[in-house]
Amino acid sequence: MRTEASLVESEDRHPAEMLTVVPLRHPVRNAAVVVVLILTAVLLYLVAENPEFQWPIVGHYLFNPMILKGAGMTLALMIIVMFLSCIGGTLVALMLLSPSKLLAVPAQVFVWFFRGTPALVQLLFWYNLALIFKNITLYLPGYGTVFSVNTNDVVTPFVAAIIALSLQESGYMAEIVRNGLKSVNRGQTEAALCLGMKPSLLLRRIVLPQAMRVIIPPTGNETISLLKTTSLVSTIAVGDLLYSAQSIYARTFETIPLLLVASVWYLAAVTILSIGQGYLERIFSPEEARLKRSTLSVVSAYLFSFRKRSPL
Repeated sequence: MRTEASLVESEDRHPAEMLTVVPLRHPVRNAAVVVVLILTAVLLYLVAENPEFQWPIVGHYLFNPMILKGAGMTLALMIIVMFLSCIGGTLVALMLLSPSKLLAVPAQVFVWFFRGTPALVQLLFWYNLALIFKNITLYLPGYGTVFSVNTNDVVTPFVAAIIALSLQESGYMAEIVRNGLKSVNRGQTEAALCLGMKPSLLLRRIVLPQAMRVIIPPTGNETISLLKTTSLVSTIAVGDLLYSAQSIYARTFETIPLLLVASVWYLAAVTILSIGQGYLERIFSPEEARLKRSTLSVVSAYLFSFRKRSPL
């Protein structure tokens, strides 16, 4: 171990003014930054100067009433489908975790089927349900037919979109909720049951609050993904954002500007949802959010900073 006297002696032999401090060079990183800046400048120039983008027309239609109505329909679809999917996914997840095979096996089949078939196929299936069942009839033994309605009168394009997207999203949410519930330490549930806590209270007070920190991040990603998936409903004539843009450019032939208008609104909605997701993650898991920020700061210090010292 070096003593204080040895340190003083070392400083005397190598005074600070005799040391040459050379900053660490990053030639590869500097070259990468130059390449990225050049590519970004070229891309921005092409986007800004290309007359085919027709930016004045984009500005003209950005707040068009038909576009705004379509954006509202897209948001409504996303909210309704996500609400139903959270309920359905939670029920299916509880069935998956049930020790009873009569509940677990049908839940596994549900998840397998609705995660395995494309959303567009399910949309078209529900939209054409009348080809299979002409009428929807409720028949009770002893009472006869309670009511019977034409399938096309009930399963409208909007209803078909909600049913198809909710069922598919429930399959994904079931896996998310199941993993969240399994992340809770089993010892805590056993201790709560030993203390006489009812299962419903155990789920509400012990399991769900801890599972939420695992459930929230993928649920946020699923919500953002669902927002974009709703654009598929334009194929069955539901008046969402994309369908509204298509309706306008079918008359005016201004395809690219209207697609840019739809993209702007989708990006705005995704940005707001991403901010909300980050806020919820900080609420339910403040320690992980702080660790995530710390990890990102370390990575950014090594990858993107030039003279900043490493936080390590």
